[in-house]
Amino acid sequence: MFLPFFDNLRSTGIPVSLREYLSFLGAMQAGLVTYDIEGFYYLARTTMVKDERNLDKFDRAFAKSFEGLESISASDVLEAVDIPAEWLQKMAEKHLSDEEKAEIEALGGFDKLMETLKERLKEQEGRHQGGNKWIGTAGTSPFGAYGYNPEGVRIGQKESRHQRAVKVWDKREFRNLDDTIELGTRNIKVALKRLRRWARDGAAEELDLDGTIRATAEHGYLDVKTRPERRNAVKVLLFLDVGGSMDPYIRVVEELFSAARAEFKHLEYYYFHNCLYEGVWRDNRRRWNAQTPTWEVLRTYGSDYKCIFVGDASMSPYEVAYPGGANEHWNEEAGATWLQRAREHWPQNLWINPLPESHWRYTQSVQMIREIFEGQMVPMTLAGIESGMKSLSR
Repeated sequence: MFLPFFDNLRSTGIPVSLREYLSFLGAMQAGLVTYDIEGFYYLARTTMVKDERNLDKFDRAFAKSFEGLESISASDVLEAVDIPAEWLQKMAEKHLSDEEKAEIEALGGFDKLMETLKERLKEQEGRHQGGNKWIGTAGTSPFGAYGYNPEGVRIGQKESRHQRAVKVWDKREFRNLDDTIELGTRNIKVALKRLRRWARDGAAEELDLDGTIRATAEHGYLDVKTRPERRNAVKVLLFLDVGGSMDPYIRVVEELFSAARAEFKHLEYYYFHNCLYEGVWRDNRRRWNAQTPTWEVLRTYGSDYKCIFVGDASMSPYEVAYPGGANEHWNEEAGATWLQRAREHWPQNLWINPLPESHWRYTQSVQMIREIFEGQMVPMTLAGIESGMKSLSR
């Protein structure tokens, strides 16, 4: 009965194997999730998905496999989809407040609600639109979709509208972990984990189990050994473009910045506008009176730092190619000159672009900066950042 589910998983691009499918069937046969909808979802996801980037694909396959109650006849529902009362009762216990339970009891109780649902499924033929009794859409019946009832059972509706359904048969939580999507802080942390070099430094506060066993065996008494905690020793220098065409990307850049600060112990950052010139700054409120000379940044941070620029690279070509081309001040040297200096000083460098990659070819300045970075420009997607982190870790 679960073969269509297996086929849907494969068709959405999840590399699920026959061995994993058999493990899932074995768990079902053992009764690990009997009458537990949420447990069934997590059991299937645990056995079928090996990479969290596929979680969103799994949710789509899960929905495709187990949704559709509104699109088939009532008799087909009864024959093809058994809705055990125990499942619904347990979901109600989890999600209903005491007041909501009291309201349902006043109308005959949850058992009466479920009993009425099954009776109407048996009586009804085909899909029903509107009304206050049959299971369908746009009505006031307690069963169906796109209508209203203070304590209903939602079936086949894409999302909640009144937040009053006491049971949602096909509700799923999507997780934005696909390779091609815009990022969130948690997703970015996943991608940044590709850039790691472990080292042990600082105070010896972590228990060294192997060392303790070895020392105890040698000395004949308990000899506890400790060691410094293992940390990510990668050093990162982050240059963040702010203002102008970057305003639509403020949220996602903030998430990238937050994830980078959490992931890298050795992180330094500076702001710039459009292109790198002779000055950068730490505080945007003091960008004109508290700038740091770019030469000072070049002298301060060694070539062992990984240099990452974040910006849409969208500007006038003159801002990149000519002295005096900057739109806010007179730059003595072209932006391209400063970018070349940065790349020469920090050989491991990368440009992350929040502008969708499909738009890059329409902006001349993007092409110019891609050429300066010798193709080391990646889109701000999970796959793009992962690819960039791999290139920096070589």
